[in-house]
Amino acid sequence: MTKADIYTQTAKDIAAVLDGETNNVARMATVSCLLSEAFESYFWTGFYVVDPMKEEELVVGPYQGTLGCLRIPFTRGVCGAAARTGETQIVEDVHAFAGHIACDARSRSEIVVPVYAPNGQLFAVFDVDSTQVASFDAEDQAGLEAILKDIIL
Repeated sequence: MTKADIYTQTAKDIAAVLDGETNNVARMATVSCLLSEAFESYFWTGFYVVDPMKEEELVVGPYQGTLGCLRIPFTRGVCGAAARTGETQIVEDVHAFAGHIACDARSRSEIVVPVYAPNGQLFAVFDVDSTQVASFDAEDQAGLEAILKDIIL
């Protein structure tokens, strides 16, 4: 299967499992799990949720992988950049990214996608790390953005 085929099939699997599920934590946990299982190159896969109690700060949400950073301000790291700009961030080499937060030193490349609530407000970012340099591209961006478009209720 091609990468595009895997995203298409995983999107179908996610939609089937989430049909009728109204809890956003369960929805995020399912997305993290199924995407992590679909791609061998995914080292860390999960959500950082906007903390309603702290302005412009993300707090770790459901994820698959090694210990994640607990909190990330919008002013730091790849996740912070995605939250701050509202744009997907693809970083070929995290060690070359100014302000990268090394939650796990084995991480080498990263993609982070903003995730919005139905009201248009930023709800979270979806973060995927790989131990390989340049693991992510426009195909990953399109696949992830499509899956995450309506994930939050």
